[in-house]
Amino acid sequence: MDLIHTFLNLVAPPFTFFSLCLFLPPYWALKFLLSTINSIFPENLSGKVVLITGASSGIGEHLAYEYAKRGALLALCARRENALREIADKARDCGSPDVIIILADVSKVEDCMRMLDETVNHFGRLDHLVNNAAISTSNLFEEVTDITVLRPIMETNFWGSVYATRFALPHLKKSKGKIVAMSSADSWMPAPRRNVYNASKAAIVSMYETLRVEVGSEVGITIVTPGYIESEFTKGKFLTAQGKVEVDQDLRDVEVSAMPVGSASGCARAVVNSVARGDRYLTTPSWFRITYLFKLLCPELVEWSFRFWYLSRAGRSPNESLSKKVLDASGAKSVLYPSSINTPDVKTD
Repeated sequence: MDLIHTFLNLVAPPFTFFSLCLFLPPYWALKFLLSTINSIFPENLSGKVVLITGASSGIGEHLAYEYAKRGALLALCARRENALREIADKARDCGSPDVIIILADVSKVEDCMRMLDETVNHFGRLDHLVNNAAISTSNLFEEVTDITVLRPIMETNFWGSVYATRFALPHLKKSKGKIVAMSSADSWMPAPRRNVYNASKAAIVSMYETLRVEVGSEVGITIVTPGYIESEFTKGKFLTAQGKVEVDQDLRDVEVSAMPVGSASGCARAVVNSVARGDRYLTTPSWFRITYLFKLLCPELVEWSFRFWYLSRAGRSPNESLSKKVLDASGAKSVLYPSSINTPDVKTD
């Protein structure tokens, strides 16, 4: 067996190199052709039934408006009833013929089952499932004394998507429907203080890539990896090391620093366009894909730069980090951050 592995160690690299040289040009040409055709003839979303989790704010809210503009029927799911009702009214004004709201906590399997049942019972079908619900954290791993307080991150971000997908899959197979898996560019970036959050988003990518193999062409799957987008996270809402949800915009400044924050409406528009084309992956804004190349080609440099930029010295406040100092000194926040994320009015429920 060792001899076989020794042989493959010698043969596999050059064989792979020359194979890719022959295979990649026609493969890319075919992908470009199919992408062009799908862009010219996207899916007509009028009358399609779309279930969106985490629809009470941020990207989820604007996904509701974007689908509504295209005539989709909406089931909006979240825990905050008042916010959902306001968004449902706006979605109707945007053009959705029918909108229902469902109060649900996706970290609970019974809520996910009920969410799907209510949607299908009301509309009679399901065409798109948008797994958008998520919560974030911002603490160094060693700061967490009771590690179980981080469970809600994985339960909401990962298991919430898995539960909903399992119950939706039979209905999506009937309609030849689609799943939108909202991951994050943090799935590949080792951003400090977001350790378990990053892991939950990486798990989303792996889960839906594997599911794509299992279901084949019966259900389309678009994996979305947004960069910094106008949301409750970029407003400074985090799960603390004590397990409480709090708003800390100084800590947000440390995390986001001098990175431009995109609009939720622009992100939602890009997502719906991508899903209608049948794309397998979407990174928005598109320039954020460059960060993946850096991680792939020079991971040590990426890790060093993140540590140098985002972390303060041991025992110092996070506000002492270079990322925060440069942001404050440059005054770049007024240019790089939309005014909506600097509001003190951020709900913590």
